[in-house]
Amino acid sequence: MRMSALLPLLAIVAPLLLTGCKDENKTASAPPPQVGVVTVRMQPVALVTDLPGRVTASRVADVRPQVNGVILKRLFTEGAEVKAGQQLYQIDAAQYEAAAASAKAALARAQATAAAALANYNRYKPLVESQTVSRQQYESAVAANLQGQADVASAKAALDTANINLAYTKVYAPISGRISRSSVTEGALVTANQPAALVTVTQLDPIYVDVTQPSTTLLRLKRELASGQLKRAGENQAQVQLTLEDASSYEHAGKLQFSEVTVDQSSGSVTLRAEFPNPGGLLMPGMFVRERLEEGVQEKGLLVPQQGVTHDARGEATALVVGAGDKLELRTLKTDRAIGANWLVTDGIADGEKVVVEGLQKVRAGVVVQAQETGSNSRQSSSGGNAPSGGPAAPGSSQSSAH
Repeated sequence: MRMSALLPLLAIVAPLLLTGCKDENKTASAPPPQVGVVTVRMQPVALVTDLPGRVTASRVADVRPQVNGVILKRLFTEGAEVKAGQQLYQIDAAQYEAAAASAKAALARAQATAAAALANYNRYKPLVESQTVSRQQYESAVAANLQGQADVASAKAALDTANINLAYTKVYAPISGRISRSSVTEGALVTANQPAALVTVTQLDPIYVDVTQPSTTLLRLKRELASGQLKRAGENQAQVQLTLEDASSYEHAGKLQFSEVTVDQSSGSVTLRAEFPNPGGLLMPGMFVRERLEEGVQEKGLLVPQQGVTHDARGEATALVVGAGDKLELRTLKTDRAIGANWLVTDGIADGEKVVVEGLQKVRAGVVVQAQETGSNSRQSSSGGNAPSGGPAAPGSSQSSAH
């Protein structure tokens, strides 16, 4: 009775046991996972640093009136080039001409009074010694002479002020540059030192490009400048090229200045300023551009595709490398900078080793894999160059600061 009761149970369990054995055999005989790898080779790598920045005018002058009055004439064409000292506006000068004439007359009257006081003083001086005139009369003559001289000086100052105000009725350009559109027209009443500018003059040649970079980048560039690795364009200045927003190259070379003396405490960054000639006015304030510094060529550079590099919890760059017996090894890399779609690696990997770039999600260190070369290494170039328009920068050209 007992055996007959167990037979149905065995009929159910036996197929399950056979299925489990088949799965174990299938797992044991499964092929190693396939991964895509790139073989890293030493090659010459052009070291080029791209610094994104904004164009800034070298000088900007807001023109405001310095006297009250009505605008009679506007003497410039909006958007044109003006020269320093060129007259821009004419303010009604009638009242200021009258004030100048009145001050001139007051000066003449003061000079006449002073001349009479001087003559009286010269006449009394010898007489007081012979006691022909009293000491009081002489002292009064001395005081009148001094008062006359003071009145002449005061009248001269008043005349100078009147002439200055008269001159201010002609509004001149303080600097040379491109002039903006006017905020007033003929007949407008303006006031001295009003908040709103009549017009703005912007100097565009030369022009500045300001870039904000970590202080570590500034230190590295200074060392390279001191060692001669960067091309010099003057004292504490490096030669720099410019790439415009449409990826075209600017024809004139500029000078990158390393004159920043403070570091932003919140971000740890500094602002570097480059100066470029701009004779045609192609560069305009507010444009986004990229400065390019050629730092030289690293003859034995190792480029690892960025897709094969990850970062651990400590922020260190790591990669899976196919080692002996096709077993994966986790390597900690030391990266110098990003070059195109690659990292320039200075430590942690050797020439000829294979780095996993595809299938990272299904493998880990210590696993035996089947490595298959991918086409990613075709992106590695033996020399740097400009990025094609609309696409990523070519390998060999740095797109970021040192890491």
